[in-house]
Amino acid sequence: MGPSMGPMSKITRPAMHGFYDGHKDTFLNTDVSDKTQATQEHINFSSELGKVPMADTDDIYFFEGKTAAGQLPVFGSEPGEPDYTPLWHEEIVMWKAGVTPTLLKSDTDVEAAVKQGNLTKTEPHIILNCPIVKVGKSAK
Repeated sequence: MGPSMGPMSKITRPAMHGFYDGHKDTFLNTDVSDKTQATQEHINFSSELGKVPMADTDDIYFFEGKTAAGQLPVFGSEPGEPDYTPLWHEEIVMWKAGVTPTLLKSDTDVEAAVKQGNLTKTEPHIILNCPIVKVGKSAK
């Protein structure tokens, strides 16, 4: 048994969904290294998160512009994977003009679309603390 954390209480916080390897996971967005984004998302700003090396985080892909119906953010890992961490670096992806968006549900699919030249990808070096709190059922 670990150290006592004191009495427990419940809080209400909006949960969001993202894809990982074809299924939906539920996550909380609690902290971010970008002050503007913190204000927009009503979450905590942490300048210290911005000092975390990107190599110590994993990818979370956010789509901008036109997307396929039902598109959600896409994670690079999830709890139970050896490289899971609740710290993520944002990858902003956008479908190129003239390309019909398709629903992407895995990081492998996102990276393949980038490699094929269908998506552009930028890394704004924004670090998020977004723990995945519920792993969805795998379609495998």
